[in-house]
Parts: sequence; C-alpha cells; structure tokens
Amino acid sequence: MDRATFACSTAFFRDYSSSSQGAFCLPGGHVDFIEKVESFTYSDFFRDYLIPNHPCIFSAKFTEDWGSRRNWVTWDGKPNFDHLLQKFGEAVVPVANCDVKEYNSNPKEQLPFKEYIKYWKEYIKNDYRSSRGCLYLKDWHLSRAFPEQDVYTTPVYFSSDWLNEYWDAIAVDDYRFVYMGPKGSWTPFHADVFRSYSWSANICGRKKWLLYPAGQEEYLKDRHGNLPFDVTAPSLQDRSVYPRYNQSQPPVEIVQEAGEIVFIPSGWHHQVYNLEDTISINHNWVNGCNVAIMWCFLQDELAAVQREINEWKDPMDDWHLQCQLIMKSCTGIDYKEFYNFLKVIAENRISVLENGLDDEASAKNTPKAAISTLGMLHAVFDLKRTVKVLTSLSANEDFKKLDLTSLSPPPEALLHHLKAAIDTALL
Repeated sequence: MDRATFACSTAFFRDYSSSSQGAFCLPGGHVDFIEKVESFTYSDFFRDYLIPNHPCIFSAKFTEDWGSRRNWVTWDGKPNFDHLLQKFGEAVVPVANCDVKEYNSNPKEQLPFKEYIKYWKEYIKNDYRSSRGCLYLKDWHLSRAFPEQDVYTTPVYFSSDWLNEYWDAIAVDDYRFVYMGPKGSWTPFHADVFRSYSWSANICGRKKWLLYPAGQEEYLKDRHGNLPFDVTAPSLQDRSVYPRYNQSQPPVEIVQEAGEIVFIPSGWHHQVYNLEDTISINHNWVNGCNVAIMWCFLQDELAAVQREINEWKDPMDDWHLQCQLIMKSCTGIDYKEFYNFLKVIAENRISVLENGLDDEASAKNTPKAAISTLGMLHAVFDLKRTVKVLTSLSANEDFKKLDLTSLSPPPEALLHHLKAAIDTALL
C-alpha cells in the first residue's frame, strides 16, 4: 500500500459508516474489466474496488500461469476428466442437487470424486439429463485436502485475507473452495458467509452472475421477510407475496469467461449459473475494508436469534449464552470467537511492525510474509480498522454480558497495545 492509498483509505473510513459503504451502486450497472496485469497495482484495486465495494472482472491473463489452467482443461477448453481422476479420484466430495429445494437451499450428499465424474460424463452423454437430477460439486476444500498440488496462486489483490489467516492459524477450517458442475448447474440467491468478499476464477467454462448491490435484497423479501430461493422466479411479480419487488433495481449481470476472475463485493447478494461445463476456484475473505460489515452482520444475526427465543429470556439463567450458541451454530462464529479473530489479526501485524520480518519467514508462504509484502502502511491500516471494530465490540452490551475471563489478553489490554503500536509506527 502506498502513502496516497493509505491517506485515501483513512479519509474514507473517517467519513463513511459501514452501512453506507455496502450500499454504493454502480452507475448504469457498469462493471470494469481489468485487462493488463502489468498496469494494475494492488493500490489500484484497493482504492477503486475494495474501498468503494464495487465489483470488477480480471482478464484471463491473471490466471494463465496457474497449474489448474494448464492441467485441468483439455485442448478444446473442456474439463480434463482423466487428469482430475488421476489426481483426486479417491477423494470424497460434497455434491448438491440443483433440482431439489430443501430449506431454501439444495440438499447435499458426500460422494467419491470418481463417482461424481462418472455421473458427469453420463450426464453430458445423455444431453444433460439424468434421473438423479443436476448434481453440482460445491464447496470442496481441495487446497486443504491436497496442499501439495500445483493448482493456483492467490493473486496479490486478494492477499489481505483475514478469514483464511485466522482459520489457518487455529487449523480448524478454511474458506477456499473448488466448484465443478455441468451446464445448467446453478447456485440459488444468497450473500456470502459473514457478508464477506469473494473472488471466483473460472478454470474452464462460463458463468452468468446476477448481482444485487447491498441493500437491494430488502426489496426482494416476501411479506414474511424471507428472501427468494430463485430471484428469476415469476412468483416475485406477485405483489401480494413480494410487496416491494417493483422497487428493486435490475441486477448487475456478468458473463464470466474461462480464465477470468470475478470480484464480488461485500454484502452483495447474487445468483450464479453455469452456462457450460465449468470448474471454478473461489475464496471468501474479509479484511480491514469490510470487517465492520462483518461485525454489523453478526449483530444482526444475534438480534434475530434473540427475537426467536425472547419468550425464554426470564426463565433461562444462561439465556445470553444460549443465544451465542445458537448464533454460532447458524453462522459459524460467536462474539467471543470474533474477539479471538480480531486478536489473531492484530497480533500478526503488531509482530511485523515491532519486530520486522526475518529472512526465513519472508521466504515462506505465511501470514506475516503476506503482511510484509503489502507493506507497513497496510499493517497500520489493518490495526486502525481493528481498533475501530474492537472498540465497538468491547462496548457492546451483549458482549459485556458474557463471561470474558477466558479472553487473553483482556479487550482493554489488547486495545491499549494496538493503539500504542499504531502511534509508534506513525512516528
């Protein structure tokens, strides 16, 4: 991050709230296409897309060196089933049935990868029809299962990735996925986990994206407050069921070609179709630009849980704890883990600012090496954003009602350390 971008980001987050950040719309629904690798810097992306929360498309030049682009695709642009079976045939993968709706999503099952590829070949042979329905391999943690494989390199633009930095540190999960599906497979209307950013790279095939800027989803809810499963369904025209649909803007539509990367802004709902047999790689990620949006989302989720079990508030001694447990089961995180998330991010940056980076660490693919690559000003920006959100979390009444004695260091001490590190770095 250069000094001009640091100054721009500081001014932006001083003047705008997290809610207004997510709500920006695009003039005329235009989505920029980034053509040349050599003329597009990290600071360009940070300033023009991350901060204002705007989508963009990166050309296939940004992925042309990936192993998956070379090895997973045949000469005519189709999935290389033979190579994939050789490398991953014995893996067990999550597969969704796109033809079945269950609790506003597609039901999933676990299948051997070789069985899924057999199904896919037969599906193509039968003119994209099967008694089993349209099956879509989704949310496969391939990088975690096969770390030795030369699949892809995360572009530097997406390297400030707090979600995967944290979950890698605790060795529990990650938010890096592979998707593989036949023509006609699709993902229903949704926003990404924690209202994170996402990037999605097509290894082969084509996708159509329908994007709704943050806030537009409110006009798409039915009279009970539920979002649609399929945003293209004719039933949305029924004003007795969807009373505000006619106030919504048309979606931003993107057709993504093979090799291209789509950047999806934080909090934008979307629906996605595979127009051809398609393989893609996707990351969900949070950083200093959208961590406040994540925090707002968690507060909204907790409030929804509290409304649902409000009748038990008086007779239940540990009602606040139960709300946290339910929230974590639904979203994957609670307030205390969110504190630990902020702590890990902060401590990694403080370590680099206070101690620098030795040669051994800089040569490795580690969070601290990534922090160093992005520069010391980026680390300071991250700490300033962490202070902002941590201050809000510490003052939150629901957070203060929890048993915080297990948190180390205590929030007040961590905040003090963060502010001191920022002051020292800016001297």
